[in-house]
Amino acid sequence: MRIDLSGKVAVVTGASRGIGRRTALTLAGAGAIVVLTSRGDAAQAVADEVVAAGGTALALAADVADADAVQRVIETTTGQFGRLDILVNNAGITRDQLLLRMKREDWDAVLATNLTGTFLCTQAVLKTMLKQRSGRIISISSVVGQSGNPGQTNYAATKAGIIGFSKALAREVASRSITVNVVAPGLIDTDMTRDISSDAQATWASAIPLGRLGTPEDVAAAVCFLASDAAGYITGQVLAVNGGMYA
Repeated sequence: MRIDLSGKVAVVTGASRGIGRRTALTLAGAGAIVVLTSRGDAAQAVADEVVAAGGTALALAADVADADAVQRVIETTTGQFGRLDILVNNAGITRDQLLLRMKREDWDAVLATNLTGTFLCTQAVLKTMLKQRSGRIISISSVVGQSGNPGQTNYAATKAGIIGFSKALAREVASRSITVNVVAPGLIDTDMTRDISSDAQATWASAIPLGRLGTPEDVAAAVCFLASDAAGYITGQVLAVNGGMYA
């Protein structure tokens, strides 16, 4: 099945690397106009890749925990392209520590980016999508939000929160033909996992029924599907992309 997103406008947060970068490139490859956000100018290189491949892209600096910055991104997007069809809430951070030793600032930072950022970005696009009577909101959770993981109580709380947030919102906006779904990746081969020893990676892979870490392409393909017309009757769902490690 070939997915065609021609004429659609997508905003992808945290788009400078890893899953966000590949998602932006995949959406653009399917014909979407992509607006990429990151802190600073890190997403510009990805926007340049899209343009070099013949697509249309705009990179904007924004911290998703900053409500004013988020609003500027959405206003710039709709002002320049006239519509907004797809939001991918991908921006996220980790501040890992056992709960007994976790600092309050590390708890607050992870919640502000991962969960409050999802709230701010989603709230900012709703007016446009409701007026259009169409839209796709796709948020990136994690297997950790489903299964838990020692040393990541803050991260797991945000990723589980994204699931509950999305299920509730799906019920609120379904009557306007807006779908709200979640992609929950497992262990994905990104910059973060590459910093871990090969022995540890092998141990993790042995616990995954498919026998390997996932790739950003695996996750991006799931996002692209949920953004497409083919997923028009899917809302309030969690699509697990984890190789079977949590079922």
